[in-house]
Amino acid sequence: MAIPDSPFSVHGCADLLGPEGPFAREVPGFAPRASQQAMATAVEEAIAERQMLVAEAGTGTGKTFAYLVPALMSGKRVIVSTGTKTLQDQLFHRDLPRVRAVLGARLSLALLKGRANYLCLHRLDQARKEGRFASREQVAQLEVVHAWSSRTTSGDKAELVDIPEDSPLWPRVTSTTENCLGAECPMYGECFVVKARRTAQEADLVVVNHHLLFADLAIKQEGFGEILPGAHAFILDEAHQIPDLAGQFFSVTLSARQLTEMAGDALAECVNVSGAFGALQAPLDALNATIKRLRLALDRFPPKGAFGMIERDEEVERELDALRVALDGFNEALGPHAERSRGLGSLAERATEQAARLTHLTDSGARDAVHWYELSAHGFAFHATPLDLAAPLRELREQSQAAWIFTSATLSVAGRFDHFARQLGLDDPVTLGLDSPFDYAHQALAYLPQGLPDPSAQDYTDRVVEAAVPVLEASRGRAFLLFTSHRALRRAAELLPDRVAFPLFVQGTAPRHQLLTEFRASGNGVLLGAASFWEGVDVAGEALSLVVIDKLPFAAPDDPVLVARLDALRDAGGNPFADWQVPNAVIALKQGAGRLIRDVHDRGVLMLCDPRLTTRGYGKLFLASLPSFPRTRLLADVVTFFRRS
Repeated sequence: MAIPDSPFSVHGCADLLGPEGPFAREVPGFAPRASQQAMATAVEEAIAERQMLVAEAGTGTGKTFAYLVPALMSGKRVIVSTGTKTLQDQLFHRDLPRVRAVLGARLSLALLKGRANYLCLHRLDQARKEGRFASREQVAQLEVVHAWSSRTTSGDKAELVDIPEDSPLWPRVTSTTENCLGAECPMYGECFVVKARRTAQEADLVVVNHHLLFADLAIKQEGFGEILPGAHAFILDEAHQIPDLAGQFFSVTLSARQLTEMAGDALAECVNVSGAFGALQAPLDALNATIKRLRLALDRFPPKGAFGMIERDEEVERELDALRVALDGFNEALGPHAERSRGLGSLAERATEQAARLTHLTDSGARDAVHWYELSAHGFAFHATPLDLAAPLRELREQSQAAWIFTSATLSVAGRFDHFARQLGLDDPVTLGLDSPFDYAHQALAYLPQGLPDPSAQDYTDRVVEAAVPVLEASRGRAFLLFTSHRALRRAAELLPDRVAFPLFVQGTAPRHQLLTEFRASGNGVLLGAASFWEGVDVAGEALSLVVIDKLPFAAPDDPVLVARLDALRDAGGNPFADWQVPNAVIALKQGAGRLIRDVHDRGVLMLCDPRLTTRGYGKLFLASLPSFPRTRLLADVVTFFRRS
């Protein structure tokens, strides 16, 4: 059913986006595209028929309008989910208002994020009473937050751009599912999370992000379970991220950070309850000391691995037992005080839950999940991740009885969607593959240099840098160098300053957004990035004219979840390399290559250094999955291309 109050309610969505439609008349710079209209028709039909649609839309298709127009015209309740909070904000504050205005649609819209994005007035009050800040900077930030708390209507911390997103203050003035007091909170009536939830409950279209979507659908982690059910359609943009994110949200996790935050919250709550500090200080000290000893015991192990690797170690086993005892002691000490305040009652529940998780996670003999650990500089985390995500995802979709639309620029492998569908348990989805409207034959060139050694060679990165230098000279900088490992990135960062005169921007030396801003402003910069720069980075225009990729992005073989999945595939008679590793690497390569041409006027060279593209049979699959770039193996062709720019 189309929306009754729109002047275009009798039109098909393809017509609305066509040359005679309102977007062509009213949106400056709008260019009708057949691929966009085809996608809009497919989405319109999927919503009407409650279909499962997988739609790959090449860069430049205009997929955002292609799904927003049918979503708004459907007259149904729709949830749109994006890959990141940045994209979520862009969709809600820029794209949706524009589409709604053109369509004249009087629909209610809502933006909903995870609770950690909203100021918690109760915890702000606690932080101000408790004091205990690590720096004057945090004290100053607290005063900024306090002043803002009386002005803001949303409580969304994105409004406070002056306080970094990774400031240690934010966890102290926002809530988690574990420390939220819910309806028992003294400030429940003013709660920004509750207000955002109510607005979303009443909205016709809700914009969320994948983290929140899966938290809600999979384990009701955010407490928003009553919002998403009842939707007629779910539209998931940047859907290539879904398999990894689903793994995170179906996992059970216990981390040093969760435990220390629980201890910190207990100290803060003691301020309000006489005698509680005296009763809890000793068990809290014991808990914190045990966490530190356990982290030290884990120090000699690799940063990530199967849980079985550490549980056989006597020292680790001893400290895990000590952690169980410390959690039990903390819980026992809380018991007599749990009824004395809402906060301590909540902490007693958290301590019980953490102890139960520890028991579950240290049972590495369980067959239903991969039990593994990972270490950070000062912390640790234990996880149990299901081997098969297809079954729980299929169950969620069946329960929803809704249309599910998955879209991204990178979902297929050589034109086939089997791998993506298999991961998500999509049995017979409707599929649509739309090529980019960009003229790659004239806008781009793929350069596969000759003479590079096998990527396993000890001097491989040195040789890649050596091959890239003349290309950088020809492009006059303006380049991304994308690496599959941080070790290779660091080596290239050591070599390049003596080889090129262009300004270098190296991942890890500054926040990502700052590096990108400075790179764009430089005009001839060279940015060195690893995983997080392979996707979600948009630099249109002359600032970026060269993308260099060092190796095919096969997942690291040290990932215990990957190893277990590959073993399971092998046991089932499959080919782990061909059935899993190659398809995942193809999709990752497509993401990296997609950084190059972002606009109809862009021109550039994609330099693919890995010789396996031409020496191994599977290399053809990678090349067949990329846009139709002309290819060359000659540096002279690259120089000629840039001279014509």
